[in-house]
Amino acid sequence: TLFRSHVIRGCEYLSATPKYNLLYKSFGWEIPKYVHLPLIMGKNPDGSVTKLSKRAGAVSFLELTEEGYLPEAIINYIAFLGWCPSDNQEIFLLKELEQKFSIENIGKSPAVFDYEKLAWVNEQHIKLKSDEEFALIIKKYVDFDIDLLKLAKILKPRISKLNQVPEVIRFLKELPDFDLNLLINKKNKTNKDNVLIILEKSIEILNNLSQWDNNKLFEVLSGLSEQLEIKKNAIMWVVRVAVSGQTVTPGGATEILELLGKDESLLRLKKILNSCKNYNFGE
Repeated sequence: TLFRSHVIRGCEYLSATPKYNLLYKSFGWEIPKYVHLPLIMGKNPDGSVTKLSKRAGAVSFLELTEEGYLPEAIINYIAFLGWCPSDNQEIFLLKELEQKFSIENIGKSPAVFDYEKLAWVNEQHIKLKSDEEFALIIKKYVDFDIDLLKLAKILKPRISKLNQVPEVIRFLKELPDFDLNLLINKKNKTNKDNVLIILEKSIEILNNLSQWDNNKLFEVLSGLSEQLEIKKNAIMWVVRVAVSGQTVTPGGATEILELLGKDESLLRLKKILNSCKNYNFGE
């Protein structure tokens, strides 16, 4: 005998429930308990909201994982579409959801599938990973030799989706061509007069450094700031932009230097120093 305790389905089937009950009775089956879930709505390009469909942004679970969302984050977010816990907790691991999810807390109003909210939930789940776990996750996105554990530690608090990794770390593989005027930054007090000095002295002090880790690098560059009587932010800005070719990076100057290693860091700094010697800033 076929037996189902519950039938969980969309609220659009609510009006057809009497027909289903007649079918159950005609076969002599026990009528199950029905749980009708609210509609999931999607946003159209024009900003209007309609029932979730391909046109309104619907994608499969697999497609979401391919876009860089963690499976546990997707499950966490989907659980909140039409359901709300009794407290204000928003981030749940699967075992927590199993314990807290209840039919009684399912709402009646339609829920909107919000990709910005999903990205936020995904970001929180990324942060929950240990450095070791996250290093294994990002391994498939890294096609060059680098310390994955150190990279994971830097990336974890700075990305919301896994498919952002290749673009975010591209500069670590190879220094891109960039406008040297990026080295000049009014907010950080760098100018055409101190950029060359910062590069020359940074190379000099880093070349003699035997201990190459974030703490030591921060210590010596901070000391250089005092020695040159130039703001620490200025030192860090010039070094960071010089070795990355970018004004926005995952991690500060010393974190990037540690990732690149001594040889690659000095190679990049010397290259930019030579380029700056014959460059007319501001032109």
